[in-house]
Amino acid sequence: MTLLAADIGNAHTVLGLVAGGEVLADWRVSTAEHRTADEWAVLIRGLLGEDAASVTGVAVCATVPSVLNEWRDMLSSHFAEVPRVIVEPGIRTGVPLQVDNPREVGSDRIVNAVAVADEHDGPAIVVDFGGTATTYDVVDADGRYVGGAITPGIEISLDALSRAGAQLRMVELVRPRSVVGKNTVEALQSGMVFGVAAQVEGMVDRLIEALEVEVEDVAVVATGHLATLVVAECDCFTQHSPGLTLRGLEKVFWRNQR
Repeated sequence: MTLLAADIGNAHTVLGLVAGGEVLADWRVSTAEHRTADEWAVLIRGLLGEDAASVTGVAVCATVPSVLNEWRDMLSSHFAEVPRVIVEPGIRTGVPLQVDNPREVGSDRIVNAVAVADEHDGPAIVVDFGGTATTYDVVDADGRYVGGAITPGIEISLDALSRAGAQLRMVELVRPRSVVGKNTVEALQSGMVFGVAAQVEGMVDRLIEALEVEVEDVAVVATGHLATLVVAECDCFTQHSPGLTLRGLEKVFWRNQR
């Protein structure tokens, strides 16, 4: 069975074809709030091509309610015969949420927790590098989601600097020659790469300390489209898993099929 998995974020939507825990193909498109249900259908069918006929299930997580509403309409109109699961309150995930208000936890964060709890035996931390936010999600030794942290994403941080700083501007997000920038462009790149890496390592250290477990017992997994920018500069990661959220969506889908 081939599943169409969709992770609808604030800036980008990641789509993928998943089967048997393997991401067969994936695409990243802009999350345009003005895009209608019919436009989403045209876009998706265009990306899938001949593979559209092989889609036998759909799983969706979303952090943008207005876009999710269009997706509901799109699935009802264009994929009416295909079983679907939308990750929201009431959906079975298999991962208990040990937080103050489970309804406040982003569905993408829950899906990441499902994937990492299933794929790793023991406590784990997922660091998801999105453009808008970098999220840290923690699963304890009993497979329970116990919370995490949220920091500004790399892209939104750079955008804020370029807007607020009269002599600063948008730069290409690449690794500079040195941590000591020799010009404004390299100085910004150093902050975005090495500064974020230092922040991530510090946060992971603190999260592991809060778990009260040994460092070597914790799986620390990087995911998200900006992970490649930082992961090589960090010593804390045990795995880089680009398709983690899509695989988590497949796991949630099957846990809700009779």
